[in-house]
Amino acid sequence: MPFVRGVWMQRVSAGVAALALAGLAGCSHVPLVGHSKAPAPPAASAGGIGVNGYLWRATLDTLAFMPLASADPYGGTVITDWYTNPEKPDERFKCTVYILDSRLRADGLKVSVFKQQRDAAGNWVDTATAAQTETDIENAILTRARQLRLSNVKG
Repeated sequence: MPFVRGVWMQRVSAGVAALALAGLAGCSHVPLVGHSKAPAPPAASAGGIGVNGYLWRATLDTLAFMPLASADPYGGTVITDWYTNPEKPDERFKCTVYILDSRLRADGLKVSVFKQQRDAAGNWVDTATAAQTETDIENAILTRARQLRLSNVKG
């Protein structure tokens, strides 16, 4: 039977469309900023990277005051959008949190903080943040994760 390009392309197109719809349907439960129901991270499995559910929830709780740009519970990445403190309108911050482990451990978390300040011309310019800022956010997330874990311990 000769190769028929049209039939083959229709099948490939139908497969791609089905995958796209399945991916879109998976996004229908992603929360809006400020809502309490966030996607639960998957359990650790051999087929993918699992993240610790307590660290995931604690990260979302700790950074809830910042607008959420992206949250990937499968990869364990939370990226905020720029946040400007109303008391200091000439500086803004952005955070990226990586959850690196499926266990509740201090080394299973990495926080990066980015800071920009407005110059005289009104442009945003990158500036350095204190290393202590990242450590403080990591500690706040870990403290919240421990609180969440203790609240779920039956005893």
